[in-house]
Amino acid sequence: MLLSNPHAVRRSYPADLAAIMNIESAKQSQRWLAPWTELARAATPLYALPDLAGKLQVGAIHVKDESVRSPLGSFKALGAPVALVWQVMRLYPAHDIVPEQVLAGRYATLLQDFTVISATDGNHGRSLAAAARSAGCQCVIVLHAHVSAEREAAIAAYGARIVRITGNYDESVTVAAELARTNDWQVISDTSYEGYEDIPRDVMQGYGTIAAELVEQVAGPDGKSAYTHIFLQGGVGGLAAGIVSYFWELYGVNRPRFIVVEPAQADCLYQSALHGRASRALGSIDSVMAGLACGETSPLAWRFLQPAVDYFLTIEDELAIQAMRVLAAGSEADIPIVAGESGVAGVAGLLSICSNKVCMKQVGLDASSRVLVINTEGATAATVYHDLLGISADTVLSQQNSWKDRHHE
Repeated sequence: MLLSNPHAVRRSYPADLAAIMNIESAKQSQRWLAPWTELARAATPLYALPDLAGKLQVGAIHVKDESVRSPLGSFKALGAPVALVWQVMRLYPAHDIVPEQVLAGRYATLLQDFTVISATDGNHGRSLAAAARSAGCQCVIVLHAHVSAEREAAIAAYGARIVRITGNYDESVTVAAELARTNDWQVISDTSYEGYEDIPRDVMQGYGTIAAELVEQVAGPDGKSAYTHIFLQGGVGGLAAGIVSYFWELYGVNRPRFIVVEPAQADCLYQSALHGRASRALGSIDSVMAGLACGETSPLAWRFLQPAVDYFLTIEDELAIQAMRVLAAGSEADIPIVAGESGVAGVAGLLSICSNKVCMKQVGLDASSRVLVINTEGATAATVYHDLLGISADTVLSQQNSWKDRHHE
């Protein structure tokens, strides 16, 4: 289902939004995270897929590959850690905290009795657990019924205490908030709710690192974006808001067209666009795209998405699996890429639109279009990846390395 957003505007970045998230704060977050040993030193790669662009009849497709951002396996390594740093600075103002040294463990003694908690579908919790271990504080992670045992083990490996519930993601958010109130713990979440906006804002601001790198990696002509269209994952809206805000502030009326993609059964952003306010999903919430299986839109993220996102698109699970196969296979000209179930949502959305000439015309995709998609995760659950594709992530990585050898990259 494709929905043209009637509330989208094309004007300069509003001052009220700039007061919440802005380019300078995104770059500051980038500086604070730079020394963290869990992050790659270099920018994540930006791959061109000319064969796929030709098949879909668009001018160019670029994939920003966040699967190699960190051993944590996803873009979430940019969100929870920077939010933790911000919160330590707020809570301990008398200690002259040096932000770049929080994740180096300099304040471990100070933080040894400080506990952070969050609900997660996997990647956010893993990143928070890793950041907490680096900083020297305690971490509790609430997991809902559909989080795999493999993802649970990956989080626990960083020393987090796991709390399992039988409900869905939204219920796990509620449980995390209740545990925090009862035990005087600090919630570090990427979804906002009444009275809780600063930390989700910090998380989203951390995602601006991706946009900052993109602008450095490929320059557009005369103050315009290098991309005409950017496809972004849905979820609660945090990633999309972090990227949209950066590009909107930088390019103003010349910003790209933004298309947000989410599972059909977890369509909270689609429903928000329909109703003109942050809303709940109508479906079961259960999706193979586990990281996007969110039932409630983050109200803070929606403040950025409602005026900026041009189209909202829902897709079926099978299309995500097809997109995983397309990226894994590569071609003579297209590098094979390991992309997880949620990581491929943007590519799946592009495949969906390009399968329908009417939809292509509606969103303005043609032979002159330059499209950006972000692979937000690798095979963060290797068993799930193998079960879905019938091939291991290691095999695809081996094929990727062979491709690089042939192309001298």
